[in-house]
Amino acid sequence: MNDVSFITSRKVVLRTTALAAAAVMTVGLGFQAGSAGAAESTAPGAATAVSPSQRTADIRAAQSEAGATAKELGLGSQEKLIARDVITDADGTVHTRYERTYAGLPVLGGDLIVHVAPDGAVAGVDKATSAKIAVSSTAAAVSSATAEKKATATAVAADNTGTAAEAPRKVVWARAGKPVLAYETVVNGVQPDGTPSELRVVTDAATGKVLDSEEQIETGTGESMYSGSVSVGTTANGSTFDLIDSVRGGHKTYNLNHGTTGTGTLFNDADDKWGDGTAGNVQTAGVDAAYGAAMTWDFYKSAFGRNGIANDGKAAYSRVHYGNAYVNAFWSDSCFCMTYGDGNGDTHPLTSLDVAGHEMSHGLTSRTANLAYRGESGGLNEATSDIFGTAVEWYAANTADAGDYLIGEKIDIRGNGSPLRYMDKPSKDGNSADYWSTSLKRLNVHYSSGPANHFFYLLSEGSGAKTIGGVSYNSPTYDGSTVTGIGRDKAVQIWYKALTTYMTSSTNYADARLATLSAATDLYGATSPEFAAVNAAWAGVNVK
Repeated sequence: MNDVSFITSRKVVLRTTALAAAAVMTVGLGFQAGSAGAAESTAPGAATAVSPSQRTADIRAAQSEAGATAKELGLGSQEKLIARDVITDADGTVHTRYERTYAGLPVLGGDLIVHVAPDGAVAGVDKATSAKIAVSSTAAAVSSATAEKKATATAVAADNTGTAAEAPRKVVWARAGKPVLAYETVVNGVQPDGTPSELRVVTDAATGKVLDSEEQIETGTGESMYSGSVSVGTTANGSTFDLIDSVRGGHKTYNLNHGTTGTGTLFNDADDKWGDGTAGNVQTAGVDAAYGAAMTWDFYKSAFGRNGIANDGKAAYSRVHYGNAYVNAFWSDSCFCMTYGDGNGDTHPLTSLDVAGHEMSHGLTSRTANLAYRGESGGLNEATSDIFGTAVEWYAANTADAGDYLIGEKIDIRGNGSPLRYMDKPSKDGNSADYWSTSLKRLNVHYSSGPANHFFYLLSEGSGAKTIGGVSYNSPTYDGSTVTGIGRDKAVQIWYKALTTYMTSSTNYADARLATLSAATDLYGATSPEFAAVNAAWAGVNVK
């Protein structure tokens, strides 16, 4: 649960006071079918585009003031702030995202965002936890060797194979109630379906009890052997060409050739004509992965003024032909890369446009809110990737894979032509939830994403039956209310603003509602139709 607090030691601009008062009301940039692109928002509350060098300078400046900021926030003498990102809005409001340490130890769940108004007054703070960060001692009663054994046992119990634990590190665990001294151990291995595993296990340093475990490899599914004839960025290498997109941060595409480790071999071609649209040609999957990465990069730039996943002008890289008959795709923070399997029979590479956008957007989330990949925050993490993956598909305006509100519609895993997920009514997949409930946190994160996906559809298009781009939708609401959409353009801008400016690692559905209402206030005003639509769309999925 996010803690929204206000600082009283300086003049405070209570921008969110209007939000709280207006929250009882019913209540960007998205891409319309056929549009080749759209400019980023010019609203006063929209983030301004900055160069990678300026972003670095802003973070350094924030870090130089981190000590004074910590003191002003009333943090303890043992607490230190580490600046991770700085976003400046068009009206001059500055949002700085910090991580925390305590006595030199990382605080897991200690992240926070400080909002400073144009006049220099602190407007508010969003914290991942409201708990006071303190432990009685930083001396552990349990050895690191014991913590490593507990972590490895946790991975084995999850049916992971080939487990190998990294050295445990001492941390302060603050994501669940009173902060405690703990060990964090990452156990590498392979999940039962062949996906690599980077299982992070947190162990109480006083009792040895396992407090939490979270998979760091974030998976998604989709399929496409081609998006028609497309342009991909390549770089001359003597008399041949490498699949390196120098225009978009140097994105590289590699062929794993059914391996599961390393980067594989960089794709190279003699005549700069790549693939043939069939799975039998090893280059085809590489073309789709490179094209998906390019469209996602361009979407971020056009919609948000963002220079790549981390906003530093540097690209991730892609690996295709992972494993044998591997029916999945995944993002890994450790390699800062996307990886795609070839599907059943190695004949259906999982490289469709919405899947590429989905996987790269896991990287975006990790570099911003860093939503924990479990429970409600994990569902919001997955929904964020679905939302931006869908937005990339609309942005590309590719007739071979037209924009829609269906996730993985090309894969046909069930053999009946149905998509993996539906944003208008998530429960149509047989697993996802349409609405929030107290049991949501117990669902797989791909299914607890349902209410957020449903919210985004309602906010974009509204409730009821309609046909969009030739696809029929019929979106219900929890309370039977009628929701009027504001369009994808604005809905996408609101979600991005909320993710990058207000959400933290522990954000749940109630917090996401407040974050999007804050974003709508910044972009359009607390009395705007957009604000009212956000409130109405959340009510439509039982988040109030």
